[in-house]
Amino acid sequence: MSGASMVPAYYDGDMLLVRYGGAVGPGDAVLARDPRDPQLVLLKRIARREGGGWWLLADNPYAPGDSRQFGAVPDTLVLGRVVMRLWPPISARGRVLGRATRGLRQRRRR
Repeated sequence: MSGASMVPAYYDGDMLLVRYGGAVGPGDAVLARDPRDPQLVLLKRIARREGGGWWLLADNPYAPGDSRQFGAVPDTLVLGRVVMRLWPPISARGRVLGRATRGLRQRRRR
């Protein structure tokens, strides 16, 4: 994932697991081809069904490049649903887990 359009749910550099071709619905974060340039793939959240397509919005209200600019996205351009974040791993409290943070905590105790 790159960019800041999905902050605070997803951040630049997050690796995501995506289920391609599955059912999607309102509230799902999805990958979709940009209707203005089908070579670009966007990560957006489905807000609602509208006019035979999906109304996709960025979680970050200040980020451009969602249905407010290009309208509803046809089903054929929605590629898949985000199942989970793979990296970096996040704890239930929202903290990043991993070797880097363990090392920082150990240094502070000394």
